[in-house]
Amino acid sequence: MATAEKPVLSKYKDRMEKAVTALKEEFASLRTGRASSNLLDQITVDAYGSQMPLNQVGAVSVPEPRSISVSVWDKALVVSVEKAIRNSGLGLNPVVEGQNLRIPIPALTEERRKDIAKMASKYAEQQRIAVRNVRRDAMDDLKKAEKDSVITQDEQKRMESEVQKHTDEAVKRVDEALKVKEQEIMHV
Repeated sequence: MATAEKPVLSKYKDRMEKAVTALKEEFASLRTGRASSNLLDQITVDAYGSQMPLNQVGAVSVPEPRSISVSVWDKALVVSVEKAIRNSGLGLNPVVEGQNLRIPIPALTEERRKDIAKMASKYAEQQRIAVRNVRRDAMDDLKKAEKDSVITQDEQKRMESEVQKHTDEAVKRVDEALKVKEQEIMHV
């Protein structure tokens, strides 16, 4: 029978940090009023018979605040890249100029801003759930460790309160990131 080992709280804290970091990456791909190369990070292109991230088939740059430029490396993929951007659901219409695509970023309507804010809220809720799942795993491991007499009941209670503190901090950071992103989205 395997011997149980003492739970390490830092691994749970790291997993919670990863959830907050993932949220910030998802927020970077949400469209605000200005151009950002991160806007195209979630787009995959049908290239060479498989799905590849856009940044692996071309160079993405932001030459102006209201446009994005994509220089496709392989001429045969220009049509695939254009189609992927059009079908991404971001409301972007690329203009093909040889092997380059110029993507003008139109101003957002109030309705579109609200839709994007809802998407941001959905992303935040997914990460809150991820943080709570980490907390649940930690609590289960602590109960098992106490049951197996690896830690005392006092240690279990102390560690559980520490896990809860880390959870509260992570959820607070998710909420703060959401608040900042919603302000950024709604700013005209």
